[in-house]
Amino acid sequence: MALFETTLLLLLIAVALLQVARRLTIPYPTMLAMAGVAVAALPWDLDISIDPALAMALFIAPALLDAAFDFPLQALKRYWIALIALAAVAVILTTAAVAWLAVAWAGMPLAAAIALGAIVSPPDAAAATAMLARFSLPRATVAVLKGESLLNDATALMIYGAAVSVASTHLTPLQFSVQLALAVPGGLLLGVVMGRITATLAAQMVGTMGLVLFSFVATFATWIIGERLHLSATLAVVAFGMTLARYSPSRTPAADRVNLNAVWEVGVFVLNVIAFLLVGFQARDIVGRLEGEELLHALSFAGGVFATVVLVRIVWVMLYNRAVGPVYVRMKREAPTVAQGLVVSWCGMRGLVTLATALALPVNFPARDLIVLSALAVVLGTLIFQGLTLGPLIRLLKFAEDKSMEEEMSAARVALFDAALEHMREQPGDEVATLREIYISKRALAAGGQDPHDIAGMQLRLRAIEIQRARLHELRYTDAIDDDIFHELERELDLAELAVTPRVHLKLVES
Repeated sequence: MALFETTLLLLLIAVALLQVARRLTIPYPTMLAMAGVAVAALPWDLDISIDPALAMALFIAPALLDAAFDFPLQALKRYWIALIALAAVAVILTTAAVAWLAVAWAGMPLAAAIALGAIVSPPDAAAATAMLARFSLPRATVAVLKGESLLNDATALMIYGAAVSVASTHLTPLQFSVQLALAVPGGLLLGVVMGRITATLAAQMVGTMGLVLFSFVATFATWIIGERLHLSATLAVVAFGMTLARYSPSRTPAADRVNLNAVWEVGVFVLNVIAFLLVGFQARDIVGRLEGEELLHALSFAGGVFATVVLVRIVWVMLYNRAVGPVYVRMKREAPTVAQGLVVSWCGMRGLVTLATALALPVNFPARDLIVLSALAVVLGTLIFQGLTLGPLIRLLKFAEDKSMEEEMSAARVALFDAALEHMREQPGDEVATLREIYISKRALAAGGQDPHDIAGMQLRLRAIEIQRARLHELRYTDAIDDDIFHELERELDLAELAVTPRVHLKLVES
């Protein structure tokens, strides 16, 4: 069966399993992992390979951009202690522990062992946030986990790049240090420059399909240019995403923003599907080449790596959770609770970055088969074991409801309505007076902590649009209007419906 047909089959299975995930409140990456292994286990004679450099660009660049664009810089300032502990220290400790295990147990060369540690060290927040969105958790916990998802990827990828370079090119520590000293600031500068250029050029493409295509081209171009210049492509894409998040929103119309977000979310999801498929098939080939005691040794080692990854995160997070309390008290800030520490320590599911970096290893890399097998074991183990138990753990801990986000949103909404009302204050006319009354009623609802879209008037407008839409379809089916007229009026009704639809119903979700 061809790769394209296999990918389509996996996508179809993924779609079906996502419906199951939605009803059982299971993180969608958990179901996706099961689907990937199930398809790879089928008795198909299919030789699949991917160029390592392509794997890094294809899978890592979009994932980094997606995380960097949504990364709240305020969270970095507010939770910098927790983010350093999770995104830097936890990654380094996990890498060191796994590397020690690889050298002591499997006799790996040190550089290969460090590469394995870097591959399995960064948790993927996609699985965690997919589950956390279903529960009422302290806002700080969710913010820290989202911030960790970007920074730990950058940390792990830099360690990974260093280990692969040393193992593949035999650089001396001094040579690598010089290279790294240029690569880090150079990558950051490249990302900022590419972000500013992209934001400027994209403003000239608003309202066109070229804007969506250009966003992909610019992202991959940033990665490739960084690679060609021997800069940190990882940091280049991170800086690129943050720069776009800073400058592009004010230059992007609402319709383009909706289209861009939808296309990127689907794109990253499809890349997840392909990554699981590719790693699953590679792992099947590896297992097929091993026999007897050798296979048992490889599987035992992969299980040991999985256990090490889980235990290191739990131990470090809980130690940090208890040790940092007095520091937060001196800073006059609320210290993290034991319950928060337990949730964060259990949100250690691995995903796309681990799969992509395993795929990106050179074909002749030392102990590559064992590394790929261990990476897949960690991804499957954390997604299935931790992913399926995260929900029950959150319910068991019974967190108090955190309304800080709703309170801040209400205050911001009031500020927006005040700005609009100030603009209309001196303008004459019946239409302005009517609109002013509507805004005043919305402001009152926002000041009371309610969603202004939930008022009865909005529901009436949605019902009226629904009736108009039914009549429009009747006109089309009776040939009273041509299809071009139908599509133009349909678009008008779509835009009107989006304008009065509550925001919670507008987000594209995976499950």
